[in-house]
Amino acid sequence: MTSLSMASSLVAACMPSSGEKDGLVKDGLACRGGESGFSVSGWRMNPRRRGGNRAGKAMAVALEPEKVATKKPVMKQRRVVVTGTGVVTPLGHEPDIFYNNLLDGVSGISEIETFDCKDFPTRIAGEVKSLSTDGWVAPRLANRIDKFMLYLLTAGKKALADGGITDEVMDCLNKTRCGVLIGSAMGGLKVFSDALEALKVSCKKINPFSVPFTTTNMGSAILALDLGWMGPNYSISTACATSNYCILNAANHIIRGEADVMLCGGSDAAILPIGVAGFMACRALSQRNGDPTKASRPWDITRDGFVMGEGAGVLILEELEHAKKRGATIHAEFLGGSFTSDAYHLTEPHPEGTGIALCIEKALAQSRVPREDVNYVNAHATSTLAGDLREYQALIRCFGQNPELKVNSTKSMIGHLLGASGGVEAVATIQAIKTGWIHPNINLENPDEAVDTKVLAGPKKERLDIKVALSNSFGFGGHNSCILFAPYQP
Repeated sequence: MTSLSMASSLVAACMPSSGEKDGLVKDGLACRGGESGFSVSGWRMNPRRRGGNRAGKAMAVALEPEKVATKKPVMKQRRVVVTGTGVVTPLGHEPDIFYNNLLDGVSGISEIETFDCKDFPTRIAGEVKSLSTDGWVAPRLANRIDKFMLYLLTAGKKALADGGITDEVMDCLNKTRCGVLIGSAMGGLKVFSDALEALKVSCKKINPFSVPFTTTNMGSAILALDLGWMGPNYSISTACATSNYCILNAANHIIRGEADVMLCGGSDAAILPIGVAGFMACRALSQRNGDPTKASRPWDITRDGFVMGEGAGVLILEELEHAKKRGATIHAEFLGGSFTSDAYHLTEPHPEGTGIALCIEKALAQSRVPREDVNYVNAHATSTLAGDLREYQALIRCFGQNPELKVNSTKSMIGHLLGASGGVEAVATIQAIKTGWIHPNINLENPDEAVDTKVLAGPKKERLDIKVALSNSFGFGGHNSCILFAPYQP
């Protein structure tokens, strides 16, 4: 396309349609050149009415601003719902299979097969196995990109399928109001590691894709490119809190009227020598190599560190009326959330859990959720000595008066998926809402003296009528994030 034709196309795209009336045009979904039967959202000024005596209006504003200024109309807040989920995990690559394994107490932790780690103090992890990307990612691309991107694209496409966004529905979407916000804590660590090895030979051996396939934003970028979605498109990287940051920011784009549909979540694939060795150097990993399935044991007195995992978790968040008008199945409602910073230490949580408690309180206040309504928490609980207790203490401080409260840790079975944790655990939380079952805490054989086992889920799945669910994620650097889901109520 020439520059002139491209400019003409852009001008044509910005011209008002014949259906605009009274100086207003309705934003929303355009279907095959016409208005969709399910176009939604607010109103904007008709470009044709912005003209006329522009100089005179500008002068009036300059001379008498107080007479020209008008109050912004009070708008009803747009509700955000979950209409699709997709996962790639050590326990399965479909939400139902993944969650059924959790309910059955199956562990996805095993000896590392990706590389030879016989000389490593830690030789166990929650690896993704038997993943087929056929039909989800083009083979040529799948062979080039980093695993974190491969997981992201697969989970993202599966979320679209789960959400009923078929080719026909895709044709009807206003793609300028559809966005992708899927982050990563570590990014393309394998591609970067391979580039360093190539550099030892010669700078000319560097893969030309080494920079694009390393950066954390490129997974979201490639998915948006593939879908043609032109709305908000970026990534957030806040260590192990990444997914929740992405989910809440994606929801805010919808609430503010900047988007109608958002794919959001996180992805990471750091089970390789540099990744495992790096976390070992932080003294963060379990060394229970002789019994991998017992290694991740949140709140147990014998816990000795977290177990690395990998994978991706992606949600479709959608504006309620938009979802209803296209006939989408609504899995749950997203109520809101919050972020805080410990401002205390690079890797250790605040000793009194101050930042965590503040994050929970802010999430409740901003979402206008009464604390007594929260009766399920999918905890961050990574199986570390300090982290598990600090979070537990904050939860008791906030919800200790609720006799219905139940808390569990998905990481007891899949390990810690780093930046993907919050996305995968959000899917687990939504599955708990849908099924009415919460999964057990496995390996909680000798509970820490500081915890009350009545609050923690037991060794078997349990029935729970969830009113409001809280999902926590915290990351190195003192990043705290909390998000809230509830059953959808029309």
